[in-house]
Amino acid sequence: MRKNLIPALCVSLLAMVSVTSTQAAVTQNQAYRLGNSLTPFGAVRAGNSAGTIPRWTGGDTTIPDGYEGTGDHHINPYPDDEPRYVVTIDNIEEYRDVLPDGVAALINRYPETFKVRVFPTRRTHTAPEHIIENTRSNATSASLVDGGNGIQDAFGGHPFPILHGSNEEQAMQAMWNHLTRWRGRYMEREYSEVVVVGGQFRPVTMRQEVFFNWNREGGSAETLDNIINYYLSTVIAPEQYAGGGILVHETLDQVKEPRKAWGFSAGDVRRAPSLAYDAPIASSGGLRTVDDTDVFNGALDRYNWEYKGLEEMVIPYNNFQITSDEYTYDEVLGDQHLNPELMRWELHRVHVVEATLREDARHLYHKRVFYIDEDSWNVAVVDQYDDSGNLWRVTTAMLKNFYDMPGVWTDLEAYHDLHKGIYHVIGLTNESDKTRTFSDDFPGKRYFSPFTLRRRLSDQ
Repeated sequence: MRKNLIPALCVSLLAMVSVTSTQAAVTQNQAYRLGNSLTPFGAVRAGNSAGTIPRWTGGDTTIPDGYEGTGDHHINPYPDDEPRYVVTIDNIEEYRDVLPDGVAALINRYPETFKVRVFPTRRTHTAPEHIIENTRSNATSASLVDGGNGIQDAFGGHPFPILHGSNEEQAMQAMWNHLTRWRGRYMEREYSEVVVVGGQFRPVTMRQEVFFNWNREGGSAETLDNIINYYLSTVIAPEQYAGGGILVHETLDQVKEPRKAWGFSAGDVRRAPSLAYDAPIASSGGLRTVDDTDVFNGALDRYNWEYKGLEEMVIPYNNFQITSDEYTYDEVLGDQHLNPELMRWELHRVHVVEATLREDARHLYHKRVFYIDEDSWNVAVVDQYDDSGNLWRVTTAMLKNFYDMPGVWTDLEAYHDLHKGIYHVIGLTNESDKTRTFSDDFPGKRYFSPFTLRRRLSDQ
């Protein structure tokens, strides 16, 4: 039995918000809790009674000595931290109630090599003041539309910092908070992704550029034009695939208007209408679906959603070591999973959301369970089940505090296939000159036009 933290806590919080309908938002009095008993992002400000989760005191924007600026490899600000305990196959039952099922499955699947090193909990997440202000405003205006497949009257920040309404609505609101979470305004990076089979891998190196229209300075809900972000990914290596890639316009309501996507190579740009749901990503060896990317993205319409509550769980957090340029890919990548000696796990409160496939829908995964960090609204772990109800795939997101953004985001994602004993990793930058670069000086929406892209390719 997993220990649920909140029968009492959840009830006390949710009783203070409206539960009348999808269109209802919280009142001004209820929103006043943001920044007081709740953090500006809707998390419980207080620590837990055991003292193993501390009080949120504003996050951490401290820049370590030697850090040169955005794009530079992050320096670990906590080099002296030591694990409080280590979960292995020998003591797993002692800690079973704080382990996501998928994490427990990884320990059982790889008993000789996989372990979970649990460090002191540091609640490092924060965000710029305008995100805090937008979140507070969204709390009293945002609502779900089209059965939860879109939102309205929200911009920037989290649309639903205080979950409210029916159980299903709360689940969908939590997922929308993940989909629209703070990730800067404009981000670019070069990274590698691999499929690891028996310790063997061949990196595919990509250049990624994202303009987060949701966070556009001077924007509003009215000026979004149903676009959350613009995404461009180009293959750099290996040489035979270099120059190809995808362009995506991510829509706010993907049922009303499905995401617009284009594939390109050798100067040819074509629409890619099937880039959604469980379509496989070629570079992942079929281990990652389109809606697995960024841990989860896209429309919610193929699942029934259930909010399971707020629980204390061990999740990846503040992972500076495994993303450090002090290590090579060979050192980071184990035969069947990431190197556990380089991973950092912490005890945090998470929103647990369960998605079960609708009877009239099709998807590779019959059920998915999401563990969402209460501070940053990042999905940190996902359990994914097959049609027979067996746990099949496990996603782990190496969250860390990007003090140049600032805020918590994932820097590395691992997708494990428990049946095949292989895994896929996206976001490797250990051997790259730069990591993510954040900027307000983005090239603009025109840069992400298929027509502009076609001209650029023809000039190359």
